[in-house]
Amino acid sequence: MRFALCSKKGFTLLELAVVVFIIAMLAALVFPAFFGADNRVKAEARKTASLLRYLNDNAISTKSVYPLKFNLADRVLSWQGPDGEKAERLKALTSVTLTSKGEIKEGEVTVFFGPLGIQENLAVYLRDDRIGMTVSLSPVSGRVKLTEGEKQ
Repeated sequence: MRFALCSKKGFTLLELAVVVFIIAMLAALVFPAFFGADNRVKAEARKTASLLRYLNDNAISTKSVYPLKFNLADRVLSWQGPDGEKAERLKALTSVTLTSKGEIKEGEVTVFFGPLGIQENLAVYLRDDRIGMTVSLSPVSGRVKLTEGEKQ
């Protein structure tokens, strides 16, 4: 009598699961490198917008003056708020535009948030190789606006 032996011409479920797991792990490591820069610029823009709202609202509510200093050479924001002095490094910070001074691309600029809020239009530009964001603060409404793309 002759018995046919089973042919082993396929992959087992375990082997396929291991390959899919390895591909998923590699994709998880590679994809953030492609999309991370856009997210970083957007995150820095949201953080800047939040800081501008925070300083403007606190200055109005406490009737105090809070300075915000932009160091464009080191790409650092430093401010004195109700909870002390703080600083934040923004890798994508490129320039600041004020109504009174125009666009400033180098050096240091200090903006004051007083008891009536900020007194002039302020725009902060953040940019890297792929994306640019503008964070603008209106003195009339006190609203912060985020815009993606070119300078507004």
